[in-house]
Amino acid sequence: MQTPLNNELVTRLRAKFGAGILEAIEDRKQAIVLVESGRLAEIALYLRDEEKFDLLSDLTAVDWPKREKRFDIVLNLYSFPKNERLRIKTHAAEGEQVPSSFGVWPTANWLEREVFDMFGIVFSGHPDLKRILLPDGWQGYPLRKDYDIIQQDTAWVRENLGIESGQ
Repeated sequence: MQTPLNNELVTRLRAKFGAGILEAIEDRKQAIVLVESGRLAEIALYLRDEEKFDLLSDLTAVDWPKREKRFDIVLNLYSFPKNERLRIKTHAAEGEQVPSSFGVWPTANWLEREVFDMFGIVFSGHPDLKRILLPDGWQGYPLRKDYDIIQQDTAWVRENLGIESGQ
């Protein structure tokens, strides 16, 4: 069950970033803060340096195709000094770039590449944004909910291997 979150961390975030903090909730004992996408990098830097969230444990995305800003970009953070977790989320529309977190947490390198590969979300400022799981010639983004994996797999196998895929 989601409830509004108004703890000391959220108070400090709102004081520092104002309207850049769009929402703060707790869901199943997990603190979640929704931030304006254009301010993601500066908020990430603050969270690392001032709030001691020193580990980016995961970065992923979720596709909500019926929403105007169809993608949630989700960063799961951990603070070793505080033994505390925090989930940061931002929304992005189709074709909207999201600031890279690579300069804050180098772990973001491969995680952002995976999100780019699977969802097509571009992270501005990423040093080497290219496919990481799929071949360079792959068409489309398999974790989007409107993606037809059977059609793409069949075409790719036929083109690149010269056989029928058996799907």
